[in-house]
Amino acid sequence: MKKLLIDAKKCSGCRYCELACVFNKEKTLQPSLSRINVFYDWDEGVSVPVVCFHCEDAPCINSCPTGALLRDDNDAVVIDYEKCIGCRLCTIVCPFGTIVYSSKKGKILKCDLCSGDPVCAKFCPTGALEYKEPQQNSIHKRKLTARNVLSTIISEKRI
Repeated sequence: MKKLLIDAKKCSGCRYCELACVFNKEKTLQPSLSRINVFYDWDEGVSVPVVCFHCEDAPCINSCPTGALLRDDNDAVVIDYEKCIGCRLCTIVCPFGTIVYSSKKGKILKCDLCSGDPVCAKFCPTGALEYKEPQQNSIHKRKLTARNVLSTIISEKRI
């Protein structure tokens, strides 16, 4: 199954992924509504794209009282907006903070892999985002890298 792979070393911080995502989903260029976000470490000069990992055990799915979060044919965790009541329980249990609540919509926003054709990866000029079959060892490395980067950011209260 294909996955959205992130190579933070290749990220230039251009934020094209954010703009491509939000324009595709919302037909606007308001980055706060993007399902992917680029975080910066100005001291280290590093940019890190952060997006839903579509966790294997997906605590967001288990927390949803209405069954609004489920898996699609691409193994992505997606939202059934007809069922979403905006309770935000999923935002609390997401270990990466990649599910956000939109007060404008009264619903949550999260990556759904664009139905198996993620726009963010298509518009990434540096190849930091790729949608492809991961090698088994790269899955492990990706999870470790994401956890390390996010724990550093969170511990330094940069989010």
